Amino acid sequence: MSYDLTNQRVLITAASSGIGKATAVEFQNAGANVAICARNEAKLTETQMQLSNLNQQPVLAKVTDLTRLADIHQLVDFVEAAFGGIDVLVNNSGGPPPGSHDQIEDEKWSEAFKTTLHSSIRITNKVLPGMKKQGSGRIINLSSYSVKQPMNSMILSNSIRLAGLGWSKSLSNEVARFNILVNTICTGWTKTNRVEELLENRATEHGGTKADIEKAITSSIPVGRMASPEEIASVVLFLASPAASYITGSAIPVDGGCAQTI
Repeated sequence: MSYDLTNQRVLITAASSGIGKATAVEFQNAGANVAICARNEAKLTETQMQLSNLNQQPVLAKVTDLTRLADIHQLVDFVEAAFGGIDVLVNNSGGPPPGSHDQIEDEKWSEAFKTTLHSSIRITNKVLPGMKKQGSGRIINLSSYSVKQPMNSMILSNSIRLAGLGWSKSLSNEVARFNILVNTICTGWTKTNRVEELLENRATEHGGTKADIEKAITSSIPVGRMASPEEIASVVLFLASPAASYITGSAIPVDGGCAQTI
C-alpha cells in the first residue's frame, strides 16, 4: 500500500545510512517535505543529493551531533523555520556498543544514555511545543526487539532500550490530548552497517566467520532471514500516515517473529 503524505513536514535523525536513510526515501517518495541530519557531513550531503534526485523535491539536511543540546536546538529551529513546523519526528540513533557487564566501563553507560535515549528526549522536548500549538503530531521511535528479550553481550542496549520504551509509553499518555501520537518500532535483525559490525564482533569473540554467525541468527528467525532497512521504513511510514490515526503508546515488533535472541 502507498500513502500520499504531500505537505507533511518530517524530520528524521541519523538518516545518512541504514534504516534512517531508507525511512527518508519512503517519505520522499510519498511526497513529504523531508529533513535529515547526521554527524558525517560527506555522507549526509551524499544522501541529501540522492533523495532530491528521486523526484527533484528539495531535502533539508543539517550536520548534527545529537549528544549536543545546542546542535539539537539549532536543527529544530532550522527545520521549523524552513517548513513552518514539524508534523512527524522519527527518532533514530546508533545503538550502544556491544559488551557484557564486566566489559563496560563506567563512562560507557553515560555515553550510551546520551546517544540512545537522552538525544531522543531532548529533540522531542524541542519539537513538542510546535506540535501542541498546531494540535497534531507523530513521534516514532526506533528501538530494538531486545526490549522483549535481552540479547547476549548487549547489556547497554538491553538496559537503555527498555528505559526508552517506558519513556515513550509515558509520553504518549501525556500528549494524546493534543492529538500527538507516540509509538515505538522494535526492530529485529536488519541488514545494516551496524549489524555487520555486530556480526564481526561476535565472530571475533566466539570464533568462526561472519557467515557462520549470521546463519546461526537467521536460523532462530521464523521467516528465515534478516529484514531489509526498507521493510522497517515501511512501518514507520504507516505510523505517520492517516491509516494509523488511532494508534499510540504502542511498541510494535518488526522482527520476523523472533521469540528468542542469541
